[in-house]
Amino acid sequence: MDSRVASALAHAFPSRDVAEVHATGPSWNDSNHTVGVAFEDGQRAFVKVAADGDGERIVRESAVIERVAGAGLVPVPEIVARDPDHEIPYLVTEPVDGSVVLDLWDDGDRAELTRRVGAALARVHSLGFDAHGDIFGGGPTELEAERGRWADVLADRIEMMRGLASDTRFDHHYDAVKAAVFRNRDVLDAAPATLVHGDPAQPNAFQQDGEIGFLDWEIAHVGDPARDLHRAQSQQFGSFRSPDPEHLVTALHEGYRSVAGGLPLGYAEREPIYEAVRFLGVSGYTDKWIELIIDEPASEFVSWVEAEMKRRLAEL
Repeated sequence: MDSRVASALAHAFPSRDVAEVHATGPSWNDSNHTVGVAFEDGQRAFVKVAADGDGERIVRESAVIERVAGAGLVPVPEIVARDPDHEIPYLVTEPVDGSVVLDLWDDGDRAELTRRVGAALARVHSLGFDAHGDIFGGGPTELEAERGRWADVLADRIEMMRGLASDTRFDHHYDAVKAAVFRNRDVLDAAPATLVHGDPAQPNAFQQDGEIGFLDWEIAHVGDPARDLHRAQSQQFGSFRSPDPEHLVTALHEGYRSVAGGLPLGYAEREPIYEAVRFLGVSGYTDKWIELIIDEPASEFVSWVEAEMKRRLAEL
C-alpha cells in the first residue's frame, strides 16, 4: 500500500483496519492508481486515487455512476465513499456482482458476449442531450455538462488523450488528427448527442445476470454514440494490425440494434474519422506497445505506426 492509497483509506475509513491491498492489473493511465482492498472485517472494496491530484475525474465518475444507476440503464458499481477535494482525491466502490468480460472471453460464447455489449451500449446511449459537452457534475436525476459543438468537444478530447499519453514521439499525430476533425466539422457536428462511456474495453465491462454493465466512467461525456460504438469494436475484440472478425462486428451491431432499432445516425459516414482518432491509442503509447505487446524490432513497429496513421488520415 503506497502513501496515496493509505491517505485515502485513512480519510474514508478512519476506524477500519486493512488486511490486504492487491493490484487490479496493468493500466496505461498513469494519472490514476487503483487497488483492491480487503478489510479486517471481511468486506472488500476498490479504491481509485487520482495520482495527479485532479479531483475533477472523481466528480465526473461519481456523477455518471449515480445517473446511470438512477436511470437503471446498465449495472454499475456502488459507490462507498469519495472525496474529490481530499489531498489525494479518491473514489471507493464495492466489488461488482459478476465477472469481467475479459475473464469470460476465452471460455465463453464470444458472439453472445459481444451482442450483450452492443445492447448495453445502446442502453447507455439512450440518455440523450440537446448538445455535446464535457460532464462536470450531477447526480441520480441529471448530469451537468458544458454545451458545445461536437467537433470542438472531440478536439478537446484529443488534447486530453495527448496529456495522458506516455510517449511523445508521435506528438504530431495529435495535431494532424485535430486538423482532420476540423476539416470534417459539418459531418461531426450533425452527430446525435448522448451519454457515452468513453472507454468500453473488456476490462471495463462485466456480466451480471446475463446483462453487461460498465466500470470506470471517469472519461464519460456527452458525445457521439457512433464513436463509442466504434471504440467498443476496437477495444472489445479488434486489432490494429488485422481486420476485425466479421462475425463479432455483426454480433456487436445486432446487439445494439436490438435496443436502439438501428445504428447511430450517420455511423458509416463518421466511422473513418474515428479510425484516425482511435489510432492515437497506439501513437501515444508506442513505448508500452513495444514493451508489452509486440514481438518485432522496435524500429519496424515505429515505422508501421507512422505509415498507418498516414493511411488513415489519407482516407479522410
